Amino acid sequence: MRLLYVGDVMGEVGIAVVEKVLPKLRLLEKVDLVIAQAENVTEGRGISLLDFGRLKKAGVDFCTGGNWSMHREEIFPALNDPAQPIIRPANYPTDTPGLGWKYVETGKGRVLVVSLLGKIVGRDADKEVDNPIQVIDQILAAQQDTPHVATVVNIHGDFSSEKVVMGHYLDGRVTVVVGDHWHVPTADAQLLPKSTAHQTDVGMCGSLDSSLGVTFDSVIPRWRDGQQTRNVLETKGRRQFNALLVESDDTNGLAISAKSIREVFEP
Repeated sequence: MRLLYVGDVMGEVGIAVVEKVLPKLRLLEKVDLVIAQAENVTEGRGISLLDFGRLKKAGVDFCTGGNWSMHREEIFPALNDPAQPIIRPANYPTDTPGLGWKYVETGKGRVLVVSLLGKIVGRDADKEVDNPIQVIDQILAAQQDTPHVATVVNIHGDFSSEKVVMGHYLDGRVTVVVGDHWHVPTADAQLLPKSTAHQTDVGMCGSLDSSLGVTFDSVIPRWRDGQQTRNVLETKGRRQFNALLVESDDTNGLAISAKSIREVFEP
């Protein structure tokens, strides 16, 4: 199986990047399943039903979650529905709407997709979340007898150490562990010793000439002068597409190869 994990789709520019790059890339790389990080899709916060539909039309088969997943209540019914290809982090408290893992059907077989939130995530660092390692252990134990050809885990967080630890902790137990949230891709796409694909952070899709998708003019006064400023999404300048391409062995669910994909272009 060939899996493509697409980095954080950031705002309208990010959607436009996916719409431009993904259809051709999917054909070129003969991709069986496309999964995208979708917590920043609509104006940088959460995802609307309209934009959820746009991503699916562009070739995204499944959307993972992060700290903005619960921002728009209109997506809650889809998050609650096991048949809808979108999840929020599995280690949110049990009374949180939505599901943190689901299966998606592909031409090669069923794939288990799980989202996890790191213990420290920026402005949400003080919010209560369950231990992500304990939660993934519980999910994998509960699903070990359900047939599936691959398992994809994303870990959405700030600490590189936590993302690296999660990759090695799950090495040999899942197909791929991919980090997101930074919006800056790390140069460490690799196969771990027991054949789990891993990248500390896959990066983002959207504006390149920006502060993680946000205009410099709205961010610099915050860092320089201590002002409380509102993020304004950048719509000008170069654009970027970042993803992790993984090939897996359908007989054991482990990875054969892992390759970082990055495209930069003018609008």
